Amino acid sequence: MTSSLYSLAAACCFTTMLNPKSSLAVMMRAPMQAGRVTWIGVRPARAAPVIPLETVMTEAGKGLTGDRYRTSSNGARQVTLIDAAALDAVAGYLHHRLLDPALVRRNIVVQGINLLALKSRRFRIGQAVLEYSGECHPCSRMEASLGTGGYNAMRGHGGITARIVQGGQIALGDEVQVLDDDRESESEGLAQASLFSDSDTGQ
Repeated sequence: MTSSLYSLAAACCFTTMLNPKSSLAVMMRAPMQAGRVTWIGVRPARAAPVIPLETVMTEAGKGLTGDRYRTSSNGARQVTLIDAAALDAVAGYLHHRLLDPALVRRNIVVQGINLLALKSRRFRIGQAVLEYSGECHPCSRMEASLGTGGYNAMRGHGGITARIVQGGQIALGDEVQVLDDDRESESEGLAQASLFSDSDTGQ
């Protein structure tokens, strides 16, 4: 009996998640306050020091210029992002006042937006449009980078990974804006591509 009730509850939950008209789905896609970029960095090679930048170029389906995770196969880890509040939490767990963003080896630090709420969403940062692709879990390198307890301090606070849907420049201070309609980014991308094409042909 208990097993049957559990199965029924799980099935109902799954159905609710799939139904875009459910109250939960509507709340999850409700408008969000914009965030802002506070730090940018690229990792030129494995274990190499992260290089802080004021701006970075992104390329659709590939990644960030100068970053080791740049790919040609539209991989899920083209960009990594972390919330400034998560860095503050990790610093607290390690009994530090501040934490250098370069130590956690993420590409972009943002503030003012809950990155996990971007699941299944597309969002604009500067000229680029990104798409949530998963959570960015800490690796064993965090123990060496942050010191004793670093790995466990990062658990649940590692940020997210994203794919680049539309390339362009991202700069410090750029807003992080959730796109209400995914088709918005696609139509803007096509319009931008058309503009560049006309420019290249002299029209």
